[in-house]
Amino acid sequence: MLSDRQRREGANRTGAGDGRPLEPFRWWHLLSGRKLLRLPLTYADGSRIDYVVDVRTSGKQARDDDTDLYDGMAHLYLNGWHHSASPLPAVMPVEGGVVEVSLGSAGLRRAHYLPDDGTAQRLIPHPKTAIGRRLRFDREHPTLSHLLGAISIIVLVIGVGVNGVQLLEQLSQIPPVAERFGHFDSPLDLPLWLNIALGFGAGLAATERALRLKFHWLLDAFGA
Repeated sequence: MLSDRQRREGANRTGAGDGRPLEPFRWWHLLSGRKLLRLPLTYADGSRIDYVVDVRTSGKQARDDDTDLYDGMAHLYLNGWHHSASPLPAVMPVEGGVVEVSLGSAGLRRAHYLPDDGTAQRLIPHPKTAIGRRLRFDREHPTLSHLLGAISIIVLVIGVGVNGVQLLEQLSQIPPVAERFGHFDSPLDLPLWLNIALGFGAGLAATERALRLKFHWLLDAFGA
């Protein structure tokens, strides 16, 4: 859950929209990394509003004062019109709560609606986006999807273990560390091509999990 301070800081980072209409999702947006997620809200009186979060992550973008750089923007549309925008990670106020969007190197880490009184609700990805296609595959082929998810975890666990042991050996060579704890000799001495293959596999596994909006602080941080 977000604290009141995090919500206030998110509101301060969120700027007003310019009222432009929402751009339709095109096939080439898969290549640019555009992400489109929907949040339909229905109230007790039967009224409905429709929010859409448009995440753009390609390239560096400057703030209005050109004094800072950040990767990516989250644009919030209300009933099809540009309502607000925030640099990532974003915490954008909406009716009855906030929308939280954060990004990792492999994809989205989080895209949820956090109501003021209730549990977090994951946003609904557009069916044509990469995330939407992966979740549709999960619905239509659950057995294969679960197998793919299990393979992703195994690859990340192996990558974390192998690289962790090798990293520990390098850290133990630092003089102050070696004097205090001694030198650690890794039992693994992998060839360069295998280390590269493991790193590449971990990146693919982290990307697969990001397409399902899955994130673990250790496994996916390593794969990202």
